[in-house]
Amino acid sequence: MTNEKLELFFDKLTKFIDEEKLIKLILSSKKDKASDLKNITISIVKLKKGLFLSFVLRHNTNDITKNYDFKEGKDLIKQYLKDKFYNAEAFSNDENLILTSTKKGVFSLKTKKASLKPKMTFSHDKPKNKLIKTQNNIYLKELGITTSEDTVIPSKTDKYRQINRYVELLVPYLNHIKWNDALHIVDMGSGKGYLTFALYDYIQNTLDKNIKMTGVEFREGLVNICNDIAKKSNFDNLNFIEGTIEKAKINNIDVLIALHACDTATDEAIFRGISSNASLIVCAPCCHKQIRKELNVTNELNHIVKHGILKERQAEIITDTLRALIMEAFGYKTKIFEFISTNHTPKNLMIVGEKTTIDENKKKTILKDISNLKNIYGIKKHYLETLLKI
Repeated sequence: MTNEKLELFFDKLTKFIDEEKLIKLILSSKKDKASDLKNITISIVKLKKGLFLSFVLRHNTNDITKNYDFKEGKDLIKQYLKDKFYNAEAFSNDENLILTSTKKGVFSLKTKKASLKPKMTFSHDKPKNKLIKTQNNIYLKELGITTSEDTVIPSKTDKYRQINRYVELLVPYLNHIKWNDALHIVDMGSGKGYLTFALYDYIQNTLDKNIKMTGVEFREGLVNICNDIAKKSNFDNLNFIEGTIEKAKINNIDVLIALHACDTATDEAIFRGISSNASLIVCAPCCHKQIRKELNVTNELNHIVKHGILKERQAEIITDTLRALIMEAFGYKTKIFEFISTNHTPKNLMIVGEKTTIDENKKKTILKDISNLKNIYGIKKHYLETLLKI
């Protein structure tokens, strides 16, 4: 009976896929607890070459998307279930299937009524007006997002969508800034430069504004690669330097960007933005560890932090709330919103601060609110407070 349940599951799953009725398949409960791979979400997508199975492999620090034809994809699913995961849950237009297995390889299968809205069409590559054009775009080719024929590589569709969404989100805030030729935008922790290049491209070639832009990255190899791509793209005022958020030697920062800076590195980025009196600070925080360690709740709220996962989520909310309040105390109008869908990464919040003015009474009120919030959760100090010497 052990393999009969598995084979029945795959028979039904194959039918869901072949009849284009699969909405979503989730592989979970990893067999190797030390593995960096947490789970996999699989769905049907429509690309220019036809229908494919899109695998989103969720790791601790990043997500990887890969597309396979139906045959190869089904073989991979079966292999993943045999070697990597204990459980699978398939959602289709007709019904849901829940496959579970034990460490001894005994499978069980349950069937439930369909719970998700039927998927009628597959529009993974639905044409939209993109802010970042693919035609004759050198850096997109060099970064492996487009082919030599200027089409987006299927496995990079999510990345292309992400950079367009990123630019789309920042445009309204950039338009609020009093622009001058000396405007300096600094991207802290620029990595491979996907978003840095896209923003520079849009400002220079679409907004037709002159800027100076600096990408800061501690890995020398990436710095060299990005500078080479900038040169090939004729992006004369875009430069990448080796350094860290805390120690990079940069002056006159007008716009500071730090995406997915880990733990207190986000606070160091905000500190540099505030210290430079930047007109705009944009952060997408990641790995909220500092406040989680400091939580010492002795009141009735202790129930929401006694479970590990809830404590982690609560620490993230408190951390970013305090960051926003501290920025407001220093004269920034803040907004927190979803940067990209949780389908891509759970670390998807963006904090944006626009420089305004603030009177002393308002500042004192905000600082009191910060103190009260910390007292509720038994927090002694937020790291950003330490940097700003509050």
